[in-house]
Amino acid sequence: MNINPRTLTTLAVNLHGQRIGTITRLAGDKQIFAFEQSYIDDPQRPTLSLSFKGRTGGLVTALQQVHRRVPPFFSNLLPEGHLRSYLAEQAGVNPEREFFLLAALGADLAGAVTVTPLDHGSDAHEGVHHDDEDEGNESDQPRRRRLRFSLAGVQLKFSAIMETRGGLTVPAEGVGGSWIVKLPSQTFDAVSENEFVMLELARAIGINVPRSQLVPVAEISGLPTQGGAIKGNALAVERFDRSPGGGRIHMEDFAQVFGLYPENKYKSVSYANIARVLWVETGEQGAYEFIRRLTFSVLIGNADMHLKNWSLL
Repeated sequence: MNINPRTLTTLAVNLHGQRIGTITRLAGDKQIFAFEQSYIDDPQRPTLSLSFKGRTGGLVTALQQVHRRVPPFFSNLLPEGHLRSYLAEQAGVNPEREFFLLAALGADLAGAVTVTPLDHGSDAHEGVHHDDEDEGNESDQPRRRRLRFSLAGVQLKFSAIMETRGGLTVPAEGVGGSWIVKLPSQTFDAVSENEFVMLELARAIGINVPRSQLVPVAEISGLPTQGGAIKGNALAVERFDRSPGGGRIHMEDFAQVFGLYPENKYKSVSYANIARVLWVETGEQGAYEFIRRLTFSVLIGNADMHLKNWSLL
């Protein structure tokens, strides 16, 4: 079943497989997020985001409408730049209509959150159309290969499965991968190699980093045409928001923590603000680890450690 934008008005927000809230589309293309009462009443509820934690430790439940977009926590789950445009095109969604983009990509988000359409039994793994004129034509067109995952960021990357023989395969529907495959930059030389070496250097001095390896693009099966035409090595990094058995580990980046939209990832918040949150939430050990990683980033010349490049598990 295709999701019809004229009737799709509600998305279910699930955490660890349990519905905890809904995102509702209102008149005037406004969106609002609300927690389920059962989640509010649960004293053992799992944390969705520190942005919903009040000053006294309680859950912030105030409703806020946002125009055209979805609230910041959910907006940060969506990709940016060329990756956003590409995945939106594959799903048949206007990249600026975040409600419908989230409906299309919500089955495989970062962390333990999934977002699924509620209306009329619609299935998030099927097509979403942002233009009414598309609806009558799909049966006459070859079904496009639909990639169904959302990895926040700008550079073209895919969720993939590591094969026993050592190769990588991008799943047919883009759901369920436990590795991130970051394709070579078409603008700068040796980006994959540089990032791999920096990860190995961090590992060598005792910083905990996920497994990574360089994989020739030609050895990655299942890439779409655009990706398969790229030459060179891709950087494959094991997802730290997935357990070895395929379970989901919840996480959020610091743009989500501070309730900022992705375009503000360089603004408003300092490293001292991040350290303060870590001190409160994790104590001295977490704050120390942040300072250690920040120092490492400065020493290797990493000038792009914005809010979305720092995350909490």
